[in-house]
Amino acid sequence: MKERITLTVDKNILEGIDRMVDGISVRNRSHAVEVILSRHLASMELKTALILCGGEGTRLRPITYEIPKALVPVHGKPLVEHLFDLLRKYGVNDVILAVGHKKEKIIGEKGNWARLGMKISFVEEEKPLGTAGPIRLAKERLTKSFIVSNGDELKDINIIDMYDAHKNSHALVTIALTTVDDPSQYGVARLEGNRIIEFVEKPSKGKVPSKLINAGFYIIEPEVVDMIPNGYCSIEKEIFPKIAKMGRLYGFPFSGQWFDTGTMERYERALKGWRGVRRE
Repeated sequence: MKERITLTVDKNILEGIDRMVDGISVRNRSHAVEVILSRHLASMELKTALILCGGEGTRLRPITYEIPKALVPVHGKPLVEHLFDLLRKYGVNDVILAVGHKKEKIIGEKGNWARLGMKISFVEEEKPLGTAGPIRLAKERLTKSFIVSNGDELKDINIIDMYDAHKNSHALVTIALTTVDDPSQYGVARLEGNRIIEFVEKPSKGKVPSKLINAGFYIIEPEVVDMIPNGYCSIEKEIFPKIAKMGRLYGFPFSGQWFDTGTMERYERALKGWRGVRRE
């Protein structure tokens, strides 16, 4: 339900508002003001992210014999710092790293990251817990909407737009979706509108429901954490299907950069193609 209000603003501000109006994504002056306010409120509300950094990175050997995936270098700095760049851009400054394999090396970088002005903490896996188990470990910290990201991908997503879509759809989980030329190597989303019905895992080329794949970046509501059992749990295979059946799993297709660094071939492609998080 919307209410009519009257605003008095400086002429220069009004001119800036009018420049936002394109008749498509921003319909009129009133809509432009609503967009600005919703983005500002989103930047105040969405402050916490959990990055999954516990994997062994077996497909990146021999590099990961020495260093964990999160610290694999990309353009002169650790891969995970590129995720920090994305989060900082949108005011997400409370970051939890879920660490396991060679965790002492990641924890040892905390002092170097002090320069970023972020609150960085850790949850430690004593044994592999999958992609959902570490979220359960951080339960006490996840009391409001939060982000979860895979730690072995490079991505440039408009987090505020994603959060706005998440809230407007009343989703429990919103998954960032990216387009790839050959989706048969990934989990492919089957959609009704923006609602995700299911993921088809590595479909044959003649049975691909779309070219939209899970980009490993989620906005999640805290009640989802209670759905995760203690111990090992896959969020993709065990939690998302339950939320899809509830009708509260949504997708956010985005057109920004996305690179998977999970294999040597993909890592080399990322080194060549990644241009860093775009600065507005």
